[in-house]
Amino acid sequence: MTQRVRKAVFPAAGQGTRFLPATKVIPKEMLALVDKPIIQYGVEEAIASGIEDIIFVTGRGKVAMEDHFDLSPELDALLEKRGKKELLAVSRGVASLAKISSVRQPEPLGLGHAVLCAKDLVGDEPFAVILPDDVIDAQTPCLKQMIDVFNEKGGSVLATMTIDGPAISAYGVLAGSRDAHNERIYNCSGMVEKPKLEDAPSNQAIIGRYILTPAIFGLLEKTQPGAGGEIQLTDGIKALLREEKVYGYTFEGKRFDAGDKFGMLQATVEFALKRPEFAEKIREYLKGLAL
Repeated sequence: MTQRVRKAVFPAAGQGTRFLPATKVIPKEMLALVDKPIIQYGVEEAIASGIEDIIFVTGRGKVAMEDHFDLSPELDALLEKRGKKELLAVSRGVASLAKISSVRQPEPLGLGHAVLCAKDLVGDEPFAVILPDDVIDAQTPCLKQMIDVFNEKGGSVLATMTIDGPAISAYGVLAGSRDAHNERIYNCSGMVEKPKLEDAPSNQAIIGRYILTPAIFGLLEKTQPGAGGEIQLTDGIKALLREEKVYGYTFEGKRFDAGDKFGMLQATVEFALKRPEFAEKIREYLKGLAL
């Protein structure tokens, strides 16, 4: 019987240099998308998908991220004293979202190394990996869609999105064939990192959602560092392919690259438009711009 996916790992030790100077003292995962930090969207997706334990892989200067999901007695006392019941509920609600634990990645040695740092907290069971920079708006949470595929197929699952044209060269690209019974599922045979358009094995770009079996840990421990001395998760998954089935899944929903300035701006506008208190104001503002 397939083990249930109960834990999600959030690699969050990066420096966020693309957002300097904003990230000089603030973790990039704590930058606000409308009124919630980026990482909260990923945590909420995980919880809505049935995840029970959240594991942050952090680094120096990331304590604000952990504090955000903890109780804030001073703030709560102030809000209660001032009768701010709705804001008090928001503050306490964030603290009760999930069971959070964390582990340090002492050096920036790559995504594969970050996942490996969570080995002891994950244990011998399948788990999810969520990259906080990838914010996904979907009616059914992206991770829930992937868990359903994992439960059906019993193998690791990589989230993919369709990218046509030269933009495919910015991604890792899935090689494989469509499943005979579900066109959103791919039987993965390999991956190519940032290929030229003419060399891309498909139009399926791999994005920041994974469900992996615990076998990945032993393979990552054997993976040799690549460019920049980093251990790449992609290399570990390629090794996993030689031992187990791996599937790609084209999720239903829209992905925003909140690790990119323009992507963050796009996400801010579109998520604001989904909020009843902002939607009409935003529309009227945009109509009034001299574009």
